[in-house]
Amino acid sequence: MIGSYVAVGDSFTEGVGDPGPDGAFVGWADRFAVLLADRRPEGDFTYTNLAVRGKLLDQIVADQVPRACELAPDLISFCAGGNDIIRPGTDPDELAERFERAVARLADAAGTVLVTTGFDTRGVPVLKHLRGKIATYNMHVRSIADRYGFPVLDLWSLKTVQDRRAWDSDRLHLSPEGHTRVALRAGQVLGLEVPADPDQPWPPLPPRGTLEIRRDDVHWAREYLVPWIGRRLRGESSGDHVTAKGHLSPDDIKMRIEAAV
Repeated sequence: MIGSYVAVGDSFTEGVGDPGPDGAFVGWADRFAVLLADRRPEGDFTYTNLAVRGKLLDQIVADQVPRACELAPDLISFCAGGNDIIRPGTDPDELAERFERAVARLADAAGTVLVTTGFDTRGVPVLKHLRGKIATYNMHVRSIADRYGFPVLDLWSLKTVQDRRAWDSDRLHLSPEGHTRVALRAGQVLGLEVPADPDQPWPPLPPRGTLEIRRDDVHWAREYLVPWIGRRLRGESSGDHVTAKGHLSPDDIKMRIEAAV
């Protein structure tokens, strides 16, 4: 029975793409925390989300890992390295060595560390060319988890998120339904009975023509890809001036999820 949970990571764990009624993000980790809290007596569960969008592995290790260790929870989810791996010249082998050093620190403080692989980017423009690097990094993450006896939230094998409805319009972050499916898979990984199947097929979509697909790609490039490249060139991050959500009440998360539906 998990009585305390701390989420460590970047935009994925912060919940970008899954806005609540106030515009602040919810995300898979907050939704997962609700699943965990529902299995505890009322008021007997604590949850803290330290994740901040745009952060690189070393930034997460410097800013979030020490705080997570101080809290010493029953469970820490650790997802990091995704923003590093998509940068030119990144070595997934060397990145994995730094990832493992962070896992070792977290292992000393937490009962369990849930590590997370990267998504299969086969259908994502630009990022599909990095599929080999991501797969290499994922193999390292799984090996690290095996060495420490920790569970793996394997996003590569979650095939239902290959559907475009699982993704936000920026094609880089999950939609609310995508975040929900990841939360359900996280519950399954820890052996929880979850209220729905994350592998449940999506309703069929009408076919799209070549012109419609091309128009969507041009819109995406103009609205999201070009600004993203611009931030990289200027050395800026989407997480600049963003603070972590910190301690959250599962009951408040529930109300925000229900209000957003």
